[in-house]
Amino acid sequence: MVEVTIDSIRVSLVSPQRLVILKDVDRERFLPIWIGPMEAEAITIKLQNIEVKRPLTHDLLNTFIGEFGAIISHVLIHELRNDTYYACIIIDVDGQHKEIDSRPSDSIALAVRANVPIFVSEEVMDKASIIPEEDQTEEGEGEDLSVFRDFVDTLNLDDMASE
Repeated sequence: MVEVTIDSIRVSLVSPQRLVILKDVDRERFLPIWIGPMEAEAITIKLQNIEVKRPLTHDLLNTFIGEFGAIISHVLIHELRNDTYYACIIIDVDGQHKEIDSRPSDSIALAVRANVPIFVSEEVMDKASIIPEEDQTEEGEGEDLSVFRDFVDTLNLDDMASE
């Protein structure tokens, strides 16, 4: 199992979906998971410590679990099948571990409320994680931008002013 933290939540510009980016705590690799806007909001509200007047669904579930003497141990994103992630919430009840099937977005929203670790199976990380490219040097960055610089240099701004 690979422990991850929430790196960020991104907004898609072409759909109502959001992307939660999980970061491996030991290595420089990231796991992007598409989630719905409501789940993204639930995660963000807790991460930013925003006060809500009434408990949200994940707050209610966290309280419910605690009131029945159970403890959330951690959450685990354990499988990726047909472009769908599968997760579970691991709960300790009377000395026994129980695995509760969950969508990753809901398990993450619950993990931030219960302040428990988020894990991803090594298999899922190997299959779907992203390792960022090494930083480019300033010279390399200049080369990447040369196409734009060439375009800007060819603009005739005098012609635009006369229109």
